[in-house]
Amino acid sequence: MKYSIGEFASILGITADTLRLYEKHDIVRPMKDHHNNYRYFDDLDARNLLSSRWYRSMQIPLQEVAELINEAPAERVVESIAAAQLQLEAEIRRSTMLLGKINDIHKELKAIGESFYKCRIKQMPGMYRIRQTDKNHLLQKDCLKRTVQAWMELLPFTFYSFRIRNSESCSGEFDYNWGLALLEEDQEQLGVCLNDSVEYLPPCTCISAVIVASDEEYIEQKVFQFMLDYAGEHRYTVTGDIYGKILFTERVEGENKSYLEINIPI
Repeated sequence: MKYSIGEFASILGITADTLRLYEKHDIVRPMKDHHNNYRYFDDLDARNLLSSRWYRSMQIPLQEVAELINEAPAERVVESIAAAQLQLEAEIRRSTMLLGKINDIHKELKAIGESFYKCRIKQMPGMYRIRQTDKNHLLQKDCLKRTVQAWMELLPFTFYSFRIRNSESCSGEFDYNWGLALLEEDQEQLGVCLNDSVEYLPPCTCISAVIVASDEEYIEQKVFQFMLDYAGEHRYTVTGDIYGKILFTERVEGENKSYLEINIPI
């Protein structure tokens, strides 16, 4: 039996545009009436289209579906379904990791009040990071750009961090930089390759606190002086570079304010 494109699409529960797409990939082959230039589909087209939709439901790419419909032995069909299975397992693993990371971020943000301008002792995990700025000025290096592009694809597992060097003196103007960071445990789970652009901050015990700063402000000692005072009062010695990260940024009355977590190794 012959069906017009509208009838055929309606019977099979798809749109005419989808039908045209499948025709473009040679999955269905309508007959053309040269008297009126109408195209008509038959029952064999219905079978091929339903089979192709079955393959697509397993997220097999349309081009590969066309090959399976037009010419593929049973072994090829099994291989394609096995590949789709592996792909879906990888996506589920990534989604499960993403859900865990979102849960961690949510808990961290909900607990900001406990650390807002309040010092606490915190065990910090190991962390990898890349230096993208000199103070607030972006660095331009080809090798760095490639790493940045790769790490941007890892958000939200990567996050924006800062590092203050030569912190043992904690006086006058100091050197700091910004850059993407990645926790050591996430690097292992994601299988992220490391290169010479990446620096490592080992696990450590820190005085940790959350502060808020406007985007126009440079990082200065005065913003975390209360933490240094806390270290002095409790006879802690600063043992390394001060570092931290942006937790999130809010915009109120046209002004951006960032909530920063600051960590001082002791």
